[in-house]
Amino acid sequence: MTTETVSLRPAAQAGRTSYPSLRGKRVIVTGGGSGIGEGLVEAFVAQGCEVAFVDIVEDASRALVERLSPDAAIAPRFRLLDLTDLNALARTFAEIEREFGGVDVLVNNAGNDDRHAIGDVTPAYWDERMAINLRQQFFAAQAVVPGMKRNGGGVILNFGSISWHLGLADLCVYQTAKAAIEGMTRSMARDLGRDGIRVSTIVPGNVQTPRQERWYTPEGEAEIVAAQCLDGRIQPADVAGLVLFLASDDARMCTGHDYFVDAGWR
Repeated sequence: MTTETVSLRPAAQAGRTSYPSLRGKRVIVTGGGSGIGEGLVEAFVAQGCEVAFVDIVEDASRALVERLSPDAAIAPRFRLLDLTDLNALARTFAEIEREFGGVDVLVNNAGNDDRHAIGDVTPAYWDERMAINLRQQFFAAQAVVPGMKRNGGGVILNFGSISWHLGLADLCVYQTAKAAIEGMTRSMARDLGRDGIRVSTIVPGNVQTPRQERWYTPEGEAEIVAAQCLDGRIQPADVAGLVLFLASDDARMCTGHDYFVDAGWR
C-alpha cells in the first residue's frame, strides 16, 4: 500500500448521486487509507454514512480522517489493522460493531498486487499472498455476518481484479487469489441470501492511483487506454460510484454476480 493520497476529483464529488438509503448506514472499508480505498471512504462519508476503515498504513489514514472530518456529517473512524492477523481482525471488527451497534455494509477492498515470477514463488510467499488477497476477505465477511443476520440483512462487496480475466504477466499467485474471490462471492450469496445479505464482486480495471503508477510507464498507460473501449483513465471515484450503487437499496435485487468498472478493457 502507498502513503500518497488520491482524493475524489471535485467534479466527481459535485455530480455524485445521492442515495437516501445509505444515509446513516454503518460501513466498514478494508484498505481504506489510500488509493481506491481512500476514494471509497470519501464517497461513503459524503453519503452521510458511519464509516470505519482499517489499514496497515497509519500516517496516510490519519491524514484522511483529518481531511474529511471537518465537512462530514459523521466523521470517519480509522483502526490500524494487519488483516492477515486473524485474531486482531476478529477483535477489531467486534469493537467496531459494538461502537456502531451493527454493520450494514462491508467492503473488502484491501489487497496487494506485487509482481512475482512463478519460479520465485516459495510456499511461504504463496501462503502470505493468499492471506493478504483471499483469506482475510473470507474472515472479514465471517466476522460481520452474525450481526447482519440479527439486523435483518446487509451487503458484502468483495474486490476482485480484471487481471486474471486478461491473464496479465507476473501476477500468477495474485490472480489465483482474485479468481477465487469470484467463486467465494457466488457461494456466499447463495448461503446468505435468505438472511437478506447481498454479496457481490467489484472488478476494477486499471485504476489511476499512485500505487499503479509504480508499475506502468506513460507508454504502458497509453497501451491500457488503447485496449479499453473508452478513452481516459479510471479514477477511484469511478469505482466508488459502482460500490455506492451496489451498497444502496437501489440494488436490492443485485447479488451473486461480478460487476466490472474497467472502461471495457480487453
